[in-house]
Amino acid sequence: MATFELQSKIDTTADELFAWHERAGGFQRLAPPWQDVELLEHIGGLEEGSHTEFHVKAGPFRRRWFAQHFDCDRPHRFRDRQLKGPFSSWVHTHQMTPEGESCMLNDHIDYVLPFGILGRVIARHWMHGQLDRAFQYRHRVTNSDISNHQKYQRQAMKILIGGSSGLVGKQLVAYLSGAGHQVIRLVRQQANDENSIVWDPVQETIDSDAFEGIDAVIHLGGENIAGGRWTKKRKALIYDSRINSTTFLAKTIANLPSPPKTFITASAIGYYGDRGDEVLNEDSKAGEMYLSEVCHDWEQATQAAADKGVRVVNARIGVVLSPAGGALKEMLLPFQLCVGGIVGNGRQYWSWIALDDVLGAIEHILHTDDLSGPVNVVSPNSATNREFTKSPGKVLRRPTIFPMPAFAARTVLGEMADELLLASALVKPTKLQDTAFEFGYPELELALRHVLGR
Repeated sequence: MATFELQSKIDTTADELFAWHERAGGFQRLAPPWQDVELLEHIGGLEEGSHTEFHVKAGPFRRRWFAQHFDCDRPHRFRDRQLKGPFSSWVHTHQMTPEGESCMLNDHIDYVLPFGILGRVIARHWMHGQLDRAFQYRHRVTNSDISNHQKYQRQAMKILIGGSSGLVGKQLVAYLSGAGHQVIRLVRQQANDENSIVWDPVQETIDSDAFEGIDAVIHLGGENIAGGRWTKKRKALIYDSRINSTTFLAKTIANLPSPPKTFITASAIGYYGDRGDEVLNEDSKAGEMYLSEVCHDWEQATQAAADKGVRVVNARIGVVLSPAGGALKEMLLPFQLCVGGIVGNGRQYWSWIALDDVLGAIEHILHTDDLSGPVNVVSPNSATNREFTKSPGKVLRRPTIFPMPAFAARTVLGEMADELLLASALVKPTKLQDTAFEFGYPELELALRHVLGR
């Protein structure tokens, strides 16, 4: 039997640390983004007999993992054991030990890999490193999430989220649930879930009575802009999926007898277009590209709610860093195959932000009443494409010597290349910084090492 153990100091009490693990969303927040893990079912909390079932993907294969909790000693310990899964045996002990005003979190795992002697060799030379990589990430997330939540000691809110199945939305549901808020998801199809509201933004149908008691609405929905070549039909879908759904939500909110206090919608730094090395803040004018028009109209679509006196925030989100989706996911394979390189001349600015900082920024916006209108959700340290290329190469220990000329990018991607890869936007998070938001990962290399576990 092999053993793995990791201990970290968490700046909270044992009671709060245990409660954070027990709340809905804990599993989602702790799953490293470089691992393909799909939660299938979670029954109960952490008590004896509760269980979690999920899929773990390894290469082309998927394995079902069924884990059951036992030996719960609130708030000091809970344990889980694998009843079905990739290991011959797996027992995981989560220990919380008070230490002054903080708490020591200890994860102790006893496991046996299949394949006998070969399994023991793999455990000794490879598995221990993979576990350390994953649990270092888990401890960072645990500490930073709890630390962020403690900055906003307000009454728990009831929050409605649209676009909850996307890269940001899925993690935002988990993150805000971990803060103790009740999160309701806007969904297209009926779910066996009391925390969901069915809507159809195309047919403009929704149960407005279900908005009773909602404190804030966050809308992140919209067709993936990088999901395929920009044909005329696809551009219309990108536009309509954002503007029409946001307009419908804004009008629904405006017609409520007691509307939510806050309405946060996604926008994007595509608002600014191609601006070279001009420093851009929330007061900068819109650009003249296709995405500039989309973002401008997207933000205007919230006007009905603003006219009703609802605090409206348009979150102009930059390039979100996560290996689970978005630009970074698409870049990883070429870099891992040693064929990554700059795009165009490499001098264009890419204004980026770590996914965990997007979540923290949205929480900050929720609790900062002085923020309204456009808010740039980007790191304070934008990078040129050349810098953005060199950093993943350094973190992954791969060369970055195969450039993609601008004409090649346009040949492969068409108009999308000019808007997403070759346009330059040096965007600053002025409003976030003016309201004392603290970035967890303000430097590109630090952010990449966090999300890639390197």
